[in-house]
Amino acid sequence: MIRTVLVDDEQLVRSGLKMILDSAGDIEVVGEASDGAEAVRIARETGPDVMLLDIRMPGMDGLAAAAELAGLPNPPKVVLLTTFDLDEYVHEALRVGAVGFLLKDTPPRDLIGAVRTVHEGNAMLAPSVTKRMLERFAAPASPSADQARTRLAVLSERERDVLVAVARGMSNAEAGRELGMREATVKAHVSRILSKLGMTNRVQAAILAHDAGWT
Repeated sequence: MIRTVLVDDEQLVRSGLKMILDSAGDIEVVGEASDGAEAVRIARETGPDVMLLDIRMPGMDGLAAAAELAGLPNPPKVVLLTTFDLDEYVHEALRVGAVGFLLKDTPPRDLIGAVRTVHEGNAMLAPSVTKRMLERFAAPASPSADQARTRLAVLSERERDVLVAVARGMSNAEAGRELGMREATVKAHVSRILSKLGMTNRVQAAILAHDAGWT
């Protein structure tokens, strides 16, 4: 079972998240908290595998809590949740050690998939976040195009197809439908792509693909 703690200042939101995760079968909600300080305390007491943290909370917010959680002896994998698709949150979330960033309107299936993904040691960013990061940071006709292509030469043809789909902001499910692959197969390809490139999240790989002129 993937032991999970939910952190949000709204009881209704926590109840909704719990209902979704309880339906997965392999995820157990072992605690809930309404602010960052309480989240850190519960993490020390329960030792969860994954924590879903709201970013905007009174007192200690999700970003501050994520930074403290990263300093624990056996830190949980942290996924930050927000209703605001704002770039500065993504930057700060990655800086403080979060491995996932999702919007609160993420479909239930994708939310469950994100918990499983980060538990397995992979980073998870909402496809919409990938799109926004590309729009902001990936410049067309990058002078490093040749260097980017050299780095990407380690990928197989199928991995290249998957990376192009990721760079277009597709989720694993969307990429699978377009490429005629199972979602689990796409997920496995993404993991191998990140491993081969020495990267921790989809945005980094997507920007590299953009720099190479693949999108």
